[in-house]
Amino acid sequence: MPVRSLGYTVVSATDLTAWKEFAVDLLGLQVAAQDPTRLLLRMDEKSYRLDIRKADEDRVASLGWEVADQVELDRIADALEASGFVVKRSDRATARARLLSGLVSVEDPDGQRLELFYGLKTERTPFASPSGTRFVTGRGGLGHAFQFVAESEPFEQFYLGALGFRLSDYIEFGPSQATFAHCNPRHHSFAWAAIPSAPVGIQHLMFEVADLDAVGRAWDKVQDGAAPIVSTLGRHSNDEMLSFYIKSPSGFFVEYGFGGRLIDEATWTPTRYDAPSVWGHKQTDPSIPDV
Repeated sequence: MPVRSLGYTVVSATDLTAWKEFAVDLLGLQVAAQDPTRLLLRMDEKSYRLDIRKADEDRVASLGWEVADQVELDRIADALEASGFVVKRSDRATARARLLSGLVSVEDPDGQRLELFYGLKTERTPFASPSGTRFVTGRGGLGHAFQFVAESEPFEQFYLGALGFRLSDYIEFGPSQATFAHCNPRHHSFAWAAIPSAPVGIQHLMFEVADLDAVGRAWDKVQDGAAPIVSTLGRHSNDEMLSFYIKSPSGFFVEYGFGGRLIDEATWTPTRYDAPSVWGHKQTDPSIPDV
């Protein structure tokens, strides 16, 4: 699979102070660098996994998908252009300023910016979470993203076709369904659903920790008011993640979990589920789609 993992995300934020408190005090990320316009956050040996930028609006500005090298980056960029997508190729200086070796960008069928890159800088100093939290990254990248889309079929063609993801499974929601796709052993790195009542855009990012107690400690903080609860502690049916959902300072949600399922590509067979969770994940707002 040409895309290796979700390597980083760029977030537009109106309040960097709120983001620092949320990411460091609650989630356990480490500040890599900060100034009045930008906050870089680490969760492993990489220089950053979250790039929070001061802006007049709050949203996920870009998803950064990692590929192997320049040859693979050029190949994917050429394939996207041949399929009619407009690809912007950054020069070496621009990539180096982002601590990357190579970078191109493209918009998905709904206009969400994606960045394809290789060679995100590795730091000499070990990751040091202020809360002692260890994150599950490595081949699986920083986690996964879930996006509400206008129509599902263009995203099947884009992610399962042009970008080479593989189908993991589906979850049914009445007449609608969510599609889950993987590009490494993590059960899914990207998922999407076309639900008429849902606003188009990134609905949540997932961060996985290596210790169940880290989820428990964060859940205690959330119940004490550290962040607005979106859904309670529960376990998902398809990826078996034990997690909860909270609202980030930029409005999209963060899933914080433990114990996600891994895929053996040689033996995996996609299936369907009729509910997103085995237990828990009770929504605090009934107007929020249950995914």
